[in-house]
Amino acid sequence: MDKSFNERELDRIIEMAWEDRTPFDAIAFQFGISEQETIEIMRKEMKPSSFRMWRKRVQGRATKHRKLRQNISGRFKCSRQRNISGNKISKR
Repeated sequence: MDKSFNERELDRIIEMAWEDRTPFDAIAFQFGISEQETIEIMRKEMKPSSFRMWRKRVQGRATKHRKLRQNISGRFKCSRQRNISGNKISKR
């Protein structure tokens, strides 16, 4: 990998990779790195046990690979997430 990232960018890449619903395509779009490069960053920056746990969880996960997702056009929204209207949080 020939790209260098500052600490803030590395933190964001790791955060995005750790999230289950953020596909590798989003990381590639935002930072210009492939899935394999993301895995290399995770391997280098995380503790070995944390990396193994993440890798086991992510491998083959449909939400991390846009091609495997069923609902490509929609975004995930938690049922408990509040609606925002007029720049104020509406009550249930």
